[in-house]
Order: sequence, then structure tokens, then C-alpha cells
Amino acid sequence: MKKYNVQNYIRYKEDLKASMPEDKFYDYYTRDEMVIKFMPLVENIARKFSTSQQASGVLSINDLIQIGAEGLIQAVDKLDWINKLEDSDDIEKTLKSFFSKRIKGNLRRRIDMARGNIRIPEHKLNEIRKNNGKDKKMVEMFFNSIFSSIDEEIISDNGNAAKTTYADIIEDKTEDYNKELLSAYILSLMEKYLHPREYAVLRYSYGINADKMKAKLIAEMIGLKGNSAHVRVSEIKKEAIQKLIENVDHSQVIDYL
Repeated sequence: MKKYNVQNYIRYKEDLKASMPEDKFYDYYTRDEMVIKFMPLVENIARKFSTSQQASGVLSINDLIQIGAEGLIQAVDKLDWINKLEDSDDIEKTLKSFFSKRIKGNLRRRIDMARGNIRIPEHKLNEIRKNNGKDKKMVEMFFNSIFSSIDEEIISDNGNAAKTTYADIIEDKTEDYNKELLSAYILSLMEKYLHPREYAVLRYSYGINADKMKAKLIAEMIGLKGNSAHVRVSEIKKEAIQKLIENVDHSQVIDYL
């Protein structure tokens, strides 16, 4: 996640809290009160979008919140109270569904514009997203099998975590593969898509062509300090794996699946 102006964000939260309208029936909200009422929904949706350079270009989380707010305002202005709400059994749920679709749509359009100079029609981008959904599952399967599943501990019947991992007990019926070649290939993907710190954390956490290190030692190596530095290392590790899943094309891993 790119850095953003924390002071502006804190001021935004304070202003939002101070101007939040009182709870009342939705018929009695003014236009401005309706916008403010659902601003927390905007932030919740905006934070689900990645702010990496590849995913959103130059946009930070503050930019995404602002863009989402624009979508919310447009949605409030288009709201048809008679047709949309009077027949609804759950008005709040209907409003959230109505607003969410337009907030997400506005965010996707602006992110697509910020990612590059080539303007692809939105209907084509939607087709790409749908097609890539299946392909991304393959990429996720690949990296989870390489990283995440290795560290999963088996939970015994009494609820205690056993030391044996799933990788130790599942019989591998596949033919032997060149581990050195696979490790070198994974490192090349990591070097291409990850920040140097993410690269180091992932490499030494799993011992890829290197000695495996504990989180505290990795924290010292990359310059993290404090009692919770090892926790941050674990967070960076998860973020790095997710970053690979989001950015690596399925054609780059399909031969190994």
C-alpha cells in the first residue's frame, strides 16, 4: 500500500464523525444527510481495492475514498424513493446494495483510467475480469501450494496444533521435479513483482535457495524494530503472497500445475 497523508485522513474521520446525522427513518434524511450516513460504506468498499502501483496506478487510499464518495453522491441523486424503497422489506439493505454497485463502478472506471495511457472500453474490461477470474484461481492455487499450505498446522482432536504439517503426511504421487529450477523460477517472479523488502521476507521465511530464518531475525535484517516487529514480518509475508497472486499471469505458472 502506498503512503498517504495520515493527517488528512484523521481530519476526514473527525469531520465525518462530527457531521454524522442522527438515526431516523430514511424518509426524513435530506440529500446531504444521506450522503454522510453512507460514507463509512464508501471507505469499507474503497479499502477492498488494492493500492499497489500495478493495481491502481498513482491512486492512494485517500483518492479511492474520494472517488467512492463521488459515486455515492451520484447514486443518492439517482435514488428513486417510490420504486426502490417503498416495496422493500429491508430498506437499509436495499440502499446499501444500490449504493455499493455504483460506488464500485465509479472506483473501477477511475482506477482503469489511472493505470495507464491506453483506454480500454469498460465492457471489454469487464470481459477480461470475468475471464481472469478462473485464471486467478489457478495462480492462487499455485502460490498457496508453494507457500501457505506448507505452514498450515494440523489441528488434533483435542484442539491443539500438532507439529506435523499437511505437507508431511500427504503422499506425493507426482513425478519428481527439479526443485532448484522451480526455486529459481519462483525467485524470478518474486524479484519482478515484489518490493525488495517483501522479496527478502518471503525468501527467508520459506528458505527459498537460502537458509530459513525466524521472523525476529528477518525483522532485524530488513531494519524493523520494536516488540511487534516479528508480527509485521508475518503481515508482509501474507501481503507479498497476495501481491504475487494478483499480479502473476496464469500462463506463467500453468506448466507447474
